[in-house]
Amino acid sequence: MNIAEMTAKIAEGNGFIAALDQSGGSTPKALKGYGIEADAFSNDDEMFALIHDMRSRIITSPCFNGERVIGAILFERTMDGQVDGKPTPQALIERGVVPFIKIDKGLEDEANGVQLMKPMPDLDALLVKAKGLGVFGTKERSVINLANREGIAAIVAQQVEVGLQVLSHGLVPMLEPELNIKSPQRAEAEVILLDELLKALDAMPGDDKVMLKLSIPQKSGLFDPLVDHPRVLRVVALSGGYARPEACAELAKNRGMIASFSRALLEDLRHQMSDEEFNGSLSGAIDEIHAASTTKTSVPA
Repeated sequence: MNIAEMTAKIAEGNGFIAALDQSGGSTPKALKGYGIEADAFSNDDEMFALIHDMRSRIITSPCFNGERVIGAILFERTMDGQVDGKPTPQALIERGVVPFIKIDKGLEDEANGVQLMKPMPDLDALLVKAKGLGVFGTKERSVINLANREGIAAIVAQQVEVGLQVLSHGLVPMLEPELNIKSPQRAEAEVILLDELLKALDAMPGDDKVMLKLSIPQKSGLFDPLVDHPRVLRVVALSGGYARPEACAELAKNRGMIASFSRALLEDLRHQMSDEEFNGSLSGAIDEIHAASTTKTSVPA
């Protein structure tokens, strides 16, 4: 796939984006969910080798291909590694899956009800490396906990600033201002986020498009104006703590939004499974998430 083909696949493809980007802080939890306890590794190198083996097993599964999985988000160390003797992004591209990379370095402490991204002083170098490896786009996460307009405006401004830096390197940014679905002010915060995103998109210089990765809204269809916005290539949804059945049911109520699930995709996979069991379980999860991304349910007005 060349850039034009990858762009078309992300914009129009009938599928979803797999999030395989657990980083240092979340890797032990991801491994535990996969059936590997903390006593199985004694340092970061061993831990990351185990998570890379898990991701390689997923990527090389017969069901993980561009027919239903149109993209995959990688952690930097996964991008730098190999799958089947090839650089991971190239292995994905050969399977028809568009590669993305997580670029944020974690979250600041909460202020004004939000957690901004930590500084990324080496971002330009990372973007150059990613582009050279064939990566199509990036993903950058911050978190909204309360309906504080000042905080949400700061989140959106930072996301757009980083997004413009990504665009300057010829990559497509996936802006992820995650809204905590357990927030006591969730509904109000969603409305503020929609307003701030629309203002920021309207004011963005140039004509390049960005992607948005958002929590599934409490009010179905709330983010339709973002789905339809001329500066948005695609809107994807994170599972945000929902188990897969609930995440899929909620996603199916929102037209134009496709999944970009991590935990909800991987929750039934175990290290101890035979290849037949593993591939069957992964295929079932992919089927369920694909259906929620492509077959929408009607929602009463």
